[in-house]
Amino acid sequence: MAADLDISTSYMNLIERNQRPMSAKVLLRLADVYEIDISTLSPQSDLRLVRELNEVLKQPAYKEFSISKSEAEDCINTSPDFVKAFLAVHARAEDMTVRTSLIDDPLSDRDNVELRQGGVSAVDSVRVFIHENSNYFDAIDRAAEDLADDLGLATRQPQIALSDRLANEHGIRVRITPADILPGKLSAFDPHSKRLDLSELMPQSGRRFQIAYHIALLEHRHIIDAIIAKASLPSKEAEDLARVSLANYFAAATLMPYKRMLSAAENDGYDVELLSRRFDTSYEQTAHRLTTLHRRGQRGIPFFFVRVDMAGNVSKRFSDGRFHFSRFGGACPLWNIHACFKTPGETLPQIIEMPDGVQYFSVARAVLRPGGSHGERAQMIAIGLGCELKHADRLVYSKSIPMTEPTPIGVNCYVCERQACGSRAHAPIHRKLQFDERSRGQSMFKFED
Repeated sequence: MAADLDISTSYMNLIERNQRPMSAKVLLRLADVYEIDISTLSPQSDLRLVRELNEVLKQPAYKEFSISKSEAEDCINTSPDFVKAFLAVHARAEDMTVRTSLIDDPLSDRDNVELRQGGVSAVDSVRVFIHENSNYFDAIDRAAEDLADDLGLATRQPQIALSDRLANEHGIRVRITPADILPGKLSAFDPHSKRLDLSELMPQSGRRFQIAYHIALLEHRHIIDAIIAKASLPSKEAEDLARVSLANYFAAATLMPYKRMLSAAENDGYDVELLSRRFDTSYEQTAHRLTTLHRRGQRGIPFFFVRVDMAGNVSKRFSDGRFHFSRFGGACPLWNIHACFKTPGETLPQIIEMPDGVQYFSVARAVLRPGGSHGERAQMIAIGLGCELKHADRLVYSKSIPMTEPTPIGVNCYVCERQACGSRAHAPIHRKLQFDERSRGQSMFKFED
């Protein structure tokens, strides 16, 4: 075994006797040689730290230090909190670099406005909290699955069953309310009159979701609060947002119970449209639920998820741990998440490659959120869902696209270091620019490699 892992027998002996830690390098080699799921041997957070730290150390600012991969891995093994602190400081420094490159008026540039709202805000801290838990909360998921079984949601109309639960267990009546009674709202719960009002503008999938959401807060708040207490979030605002997020998680897990959802997804090639109809949920609800299938021993495909509006604003995102999203600005214009607005209702597959060389299979679909009455414009959003290319053969979408050369994309123009990109909108912040008055390239920004 020591020979297989390319380590000494004495080191192997110390590992077996718990006198030496299993380094990230040895773990990766172990997974490769014996074809095992590395998540059973090491916390996902450690693996994410290895990838994130190595990615940061590749940048020009750190080249003079000549930090080897083994040194970085040793640092993670011995002082993971120190590494997290370093990455947090680096992220803030990067944000400040971008901020100073923008014009002074913070209201005249969308990217700048987003930066001003970023940092250590409640939204950012909750995103980190969900990311560190791989968007899976076992206690909540199992409680939701038990509720779905108790209510017989596989055979009963979900909205009737959930409404009966509120009425019989909590004395709360669900009422579908005319739009003018709830101006500017889609739902409102009055604990004094024990009534949950749902706007007539809300689709059936949204109504069921809201009922399940309130059941989560009424019956399982203790589970949710216990998880939040362990998270050590920085503010009350962050805790409140986390509570809403976890109650939403419960609602999705109730309408799409884990085992049924995973079985259906695997059997039907993760066909989001088909799954939406089977569970009578919206496309967005279904796509997001697919990112939560991380139960130990019963894992689905590790997906990333992103929601983008027509202006390019990223309003929701979740990474599987390896796919990189920008902390500021929009997504890469070469990604077809933007092109799908031209063909709403059609799913567009694409093979993409990030600057680190990892290839992904992604699908994008523009969906129309139901609008209000006449004169109120419905909102169109794009949903992106993807996974590493090695999982593509399990997706029904891969059957309709030839496995051609991937489209090279970046995280964001500010941090993308791809040369000669005709779609580049901003200069990279980590490179020294070069300008040649005698020639013109695809992009006006040329820089040192």
